[in-house]
Amino acid sequence: QVQFVESGGGLAQPGGSLRLSCVVSRSIFRFYAWAWYRQAPGKQREMVATITSTRDTTYVDAVKGRFTASRDNARNTVYLQMNDLKPEDTAVYYCNKADNPFPSWGQGTQVTVSS
Repeated sequence: QVQFVESGGGLAQPGGSLRLSCVVSRSIFRFYAWAWYRQAPGKQREMVATITSTRDTTYVDAVKGRFTASRDNARNTVYLQMNDLKPEDTAVYYCNKADNPFPSWGQGTQVTVSS
């Protein structure tokens, strides 16, 4: 069973930066496209960024130009660099497959953007 361990969240001021990490417990990590998702209070979980096995990336419009996804196949780790944070980025952030997510999710990492 795959496991996800997200970390790197915290409290940031508007305009600040955070770097999230997600370690995936699967040796075939490198073959999959991965995604970052977030869920804000009272809202559905949404996909915000994806990165393919060839490191192509896509982003939802709300984070384009501010967030950057990357991956380290040697460490089974996906990253999300978040710059110019806004209060509306406040959410719990998760990682999972970009296509057909695994049914099990990690605990996520809380990102709070507030002055």
